[in-house]
Parts: sequence; structure tokens; C-alpha cells
Amino acid sequence: MRSFDFATEVIPADELASRVAELGAAINVDYEDRDPLFVVVLKGSFPFAADLVRHLDFPAEVDFMLLNRFGEGGRVGIAMDLAEPVFDRDVIIVEDVIDTGLTLKVLHRMMEDRGAASVATVGLFDKARRRIADVGIEYRGFEVGDEYLVGYGLDWKGLYRNLDSVWAFLDNDAFVNNPRILADALWGESPTPTR
Repeated sequence: MRSFDFATEVIPADELASRVAELGAAINVDYEDRDPLFVVVLKGSFPFAADLVRHLDFPAEVDFMLLNRFGEGGRVGIAMDLAEPVFDRDVIIVEDVIDTGLTLKVLHRMMEDRGAASVATVGLFDKARRRIADVGIEYRGFEVGDEYLVGYGLDWKGLYRNLDSVWAFLDNDAFVNNPRILADALWGESPTPTR
């Protein structure tokens, strides 16, 4: 695995691919002869969801939601809602990172209130030590620590979602001072943006 003074690769691309294939295989077994709707929570989940559905042995119906949290109470709002109804459907929520569980709990309740027949979750990264709300994760990719992660959909100020592996910050100040520091290290000096 690659490493720099400020960041280290913690999950290489081949491990990600292998685990996503295993999650897809488990869903194939559990949802044989069913027609689930995959609810992908944007933005970070899109690479995971795209790879996951390629491992399914049935036509996968996919829809997207964009949520936001606001206020001191951490209220969850809907920035972009689903296009498909969930009434009487088996719903599988696709999340990139599950930490406190508060947003996921709200999302489960929302799907149940809309009449979903069942609601399950597939989460790629589980920060279980940060859990506040009791939520079920039927399909779990990796349990990770509290470090800040980027890559494979996870970003820092909009950057690094396109990395095919996952990196942990070792020096947060380095990224605050130069958000492109990892890009510079991986691909050479980043071009100066022009307006």
C-alpha cells in the first residue's frame, strides 16, 4: 500500500472490488425472486452502488436521494427526492459511510412511512464506534476507525471521489492548508485552475 507523511492508503482497489462482489453475492441469495429498489444516498455512494449492482443476478432498479443535515439539532432534509415510489417495495438503502446512524435511522423511518414492504441497508464503511442510534446494517463492507477517509466516493472539499482506493488522513492540517496535496503526490503538480 502507498503512503505519504500526510495520508496512507488503507483499503486498496482490489480489496474494495472483492468485498463489493461478496456483498452483491449475499444480496443475490437473499433477494432471489424478489424485485428490490436500491435507494442510493448521494453523493458519496455512487461508485459503490455502480459496482455493487454489476454483481447482481437480476435486473436492478436504482433510484437516488440527496440528503442534507442542517441546524444544531442535525435535522435531515431532502435536497433531491426519489423519482420512484417505494410503496409495497423491498428497499435496499445504499450508503457509503454509516457513523452515528442518525441519518440512516431517519431514512429507514421515511421509507417505512412511505409504505415500503421491507427496508435493508448495505453500507460500505461502518464507523461503529461513533454509533448513537441503533440501526441495522444487513450488509456491511468494512468496519473503519474515526480517521478521515477519501477515495471511492468519499471526498475532501469535493476532491478525491474518483480514487479507486481509500486513503486515511494522517495530517488534517496538511489538507486544510492544501486540499490538493494528495492529488499532487499521486499525479504530480495539479494545474492551477483558470476562470
